Amino acid sequence: MSGFLPSLENFAKGTAATAATLGTLGAGLLWYGQNYLIYPSAFPAGSRTEVSLPSEYGMPYKDVELKTPDNVLLRCYALIQSKSLPDTHQDAMWVDDDDYDTEDEFIASRPTVIMFHGNGGNHGHRLPLAKIFYMRMRCNVFMLSYRGYGLSEGSPSEKGIVHRLPRPPFWVSVCLCAHWTCTALNYVLQHPVLAKTFIILYGQSIGGAVSIDLASKNPTKISALILENTFTSLPNLVPHALPVLGPVSFLCHQKWDSINKIPLIPATTPMLMLSGMEDEIVPKEHMRALWEAVARRGEKASSSSSGKRSANAISSLSASSSAGASGVDEVKWDKGKTSERAKYMEFEHGGHNDTCVQPGYWGAINEFVTSLGELKGVKQKKSVKKKSSPRGPDPAQNPYRSNAAMTARRNMAMEDHAAQHSYRSNADMSAATTGRILGAEERVADQGRF
Repeated sequence: MSGFLPSLENFAKGTAATAATLGTLGAGLLWYGQNYLIYPSAFPAGSRTEVSLPSEYGMPYKDVELKTPDNVLLRCYALIQSKSLPDTHQDAMWVDDDDYDTEDEFIASRPTVIMFHGNGGNHGHRLPLAKIFYMRMRCNVFMLSYRGYGLSEGSPSEKGIVHRLPRPPFWVSVCLCAHWTCTALNYVLQHPVLAKTFIILYGQSIGGAVSIDLASKNPTKISALILENTFTSLPNLVPHALPVLGPVSFLCHQKWDSINKIPLIPATTPMLMLSGMEDEIVPKEHMRALWEAVARRGEKASSSSSGKRSANAISSLSASSSAGASGVDEVKWDKGKTSERAKYMEFEHGGHNDTCVQPGYWGAINEFVTSLGELKGVKQKKSVKKKSSPRGPDPAQNPYRSNAAMTARRNMAMEDHAAQHSYRSNADMSAATTGRILGAEERVADQGRF
């Protein structure tokens, strides 16, 4: 009988061999399959075949097809402003254009927002957000379809090369950042009119990491950043987002190391950081750690101390109170007489996918965009155009000239718009998240103000 029973030594060897085999297999699957986990471009169903058009939301647009340096086709949307927009689209806010003789001068006076979305869905899912920028703030908007997302070709991964623009003297770092590329920045910089505008990067979740990467490699080209629910780096995020893979998070070769790229962004570049306290995917400590890095921009520190901050940033901030724990709180960091401005806001009930419909969110963005004209010394209008429009000539509708009362009125209009045009994006991934967003939209509508 005993001859049929394995010895303890053989049993231990067999168990160890099995564990080693499974561990090796798991590590291999993580190494080679992590792109499918990080970039679920086909989720929710239909995301690779069905992409909404701006015209479905009442916005004029131009289809833009871009070729990356490695010959991958990206399909994008360009929403460019027009002086006559309020006359043809009732959703458009009126702005004073009396001082601009030509259409191009007016377009150049408006900021340009390049939108980088999260890792699920496609850029068409974010059209309700683009409409607020385009119609209510009267910004030019460029919506990039990441490679391997929507109708764009290619497959997602993090990769970068240096590419020279066709027209000197510009050199830009063109990241073949898989689903997102700096090819979008090339398009704006080479556009005869958009190249003259303020360029604002708006990034949600992994799109915030893309924005940080792009700004760190093109520090003189980017005017400002707006970041929402972004992480310090993907290896730091793995233990929380995928706990079972926590022990092998060092195998994550998709880094998106934002915490160490923020110091490369000039301290004079304004940044607005928006964090949801109930984010179930990116812990709030990540945004707080990024905020600390933003506040330290411009400091001269040794490489060793910088590395120590990077490694300990999340743990050190997890116990800190930072910018309050309830409602909408903010921290401003202004230094001396330089045009240096950064702002951090926390939203008590904001989740990963519904922070953008929390009270105060769009009001903060509007005020931030408004401040850019003041920081950059944009020319103030000397005349007020007389116009018999139901929206009237209202300087509050121009983000480059407004006072507190008028800005509040404009924020209310944007809130009404946000409540009426539901935002889904990654929310379609689960019924529970969709329900939470619908509830958030109802709260916004009930309060009637930001």
